[in-house]
Amino acid sequence: MIPIAVVVCVMGGWCTVYLTDTLLRSSSSLKNRYESWLSSNGFTLSPFHIKWHTSIFNRLFARCAHLNPHFLYIWFNAGLVFGILAMFGSVVLLSKTLLQTLSQMMADTPVGSHEQILQVVVPGVNLPVSQLAYFFIAILISGVIHEFGHGVAALREQVRLNGFGMFMFVVYPGAFVDLFTTHLNLISPVQQLRIFCAGVWHNFILCVAALSFLFLLPVFMFPFYYTGAGALVTEVMEGSPSSGPRGLFLGDLVTQLEDCTVRGVEDWHNCIQHLSHNPQTGYCVHTAKLQLSWMAGRAYKRLDGTMECCGNNSMSDLCFSYSNNMESKLFACLPVRKNIGASHTCRTNTDCQTDFIPSLCLIPSLENQTRLIRVKHPPQTDMLFVGYPSHLQYSVSLTNFVPRLSFLHPDLPVMLETFCKYLVSLSGALAVVNAVPCFALDGQWILTAFLDATLSSVIPERNNRELIGFFFLLGGSALLAANVALGLWMVTAR
Repeated sequence: MIPIAVVVCVMGGWCTVYLTDTLLRSSSSLKNRYESWLSSNGFTLSPFHIKWHTSIFNRLFARCAHLNPHFLYIWFNAGLVFGILAMFGSVVLLSKTLLQTLSQMMADTPVGSHEQILQVVVPGVNLPVSQLAYFFIAILISGVIHEFGHGVAALREQVRLNGFGMFMFVVYPGAFVDLFTTHLNLISPVQQLRIFCAGVWHNFILCVAALSFLFLLPVFMFPFYYTGAGALVTEVMEGSPSSGPRGLFLGDLVTQLEDCTVRGVEDWHNCIQHLSHNPQTGYCVHTAKLQLSWMAGRAYKRLDGTMECCGNNSMSDLCFSYSNNMESKLFACLPVRKNIGASHTCRTNTDCQTDFIPSLCLIPSLENQTRLIRVKHPPQTDMLFVGYPSHLQYSVSLTNFVPRLSFLHPDLPVMLETFCKYLVSLSGALAVVNAVPCFALDGQWILTAFLDATLSSVIPERNNRELIGFFFLLGGSALLAANVALGLWMVTAR
């Protein structure tokens, strides 16, 4: 469900805006000045909607439209091809997403929602409140670039630009361009296609640019940050198994999980997945250190079938199983850090025959799915984690970038990385959704112009072409509405 705090904040904010607007309009002394100020500055207010319209950027649009005519001709023709392909591709993508959503709804234990290419985003539900700034800035930039493409393409095709504007609807920001409709209707369908496709084309280019910057981020950050040495801890969840006096701290560099080398965040996740899907690692312990606990002969089974031999609930002792080649399996309750602190890992006793001191392979006897994991973060003492590997994985925030200088903040590359990911996701989503042949979206005008450009000789009657387009638009609108409605239900109701 949507958090109550989010709903209260949104409703409270809009009620305040609407109440202020109503009071100012009803005031006999302030009404004229207030309405005059709104009109002169291009502001329009209605419930849950604020719009700003201006013509101050018209000269900038005109200058961009005349920079390099030959290049712009090739550029917007490429956009035309992309827009048409995107229109058909978006229908395929939405159909696939709808089938995935329906299959999850009918499944007893729905899984794999993270594999969907398109997902409905609801702030405070599947979008962390801490990342709202990234989301809103990225969606605003994506909208501005989208409309910038329309505006420049329109001026290049000799269509007058009345102005540019931005708006806020409920919590979602956006942008728009105001084109002179008469001019737009007089140009050819191919020219119209260049204008209508320019928005999704520029969103695609922005997506590619952000993705390129994301991949090249280590190169750009190289003078200030280095990578490949480990995963740097940027945050540890308070009260989690990773916190505490012998846990991880801000600025620690994790280099190894057991024998799995960690060179970055991806290695961290891969190592934890490897450790969780494989049997518990053993440790070579010298036989001289082995002293069977008083509970060794009274080892008992836990409810899940695993064995326990430490009955004092000690935070420092752990039950280990081993074989001395005389008996099949023995159990010993031993101090963990004292015995495995400097020992190497093993699977069998054979792995421990590497020196002249007799050693045995001791394997922690833990509950199912739990693991003992030794986390190396030099120069500090190894952290010993006992629990579910996923708890370790998600209780720590990490980055690949290690500052070269002490005054550099470790969060700067993380912020750039996160913002680029949002820009890629939202600009790509805006390109896909706007290309859908749906009423009130770019896809409606792309489809209409496409049918006029391709079917004029086959179906000369414009009314017949419009009827065909209407049915396509009806299907596209229903497809998009079904995706949004079911997506919202999956996110908020389940």
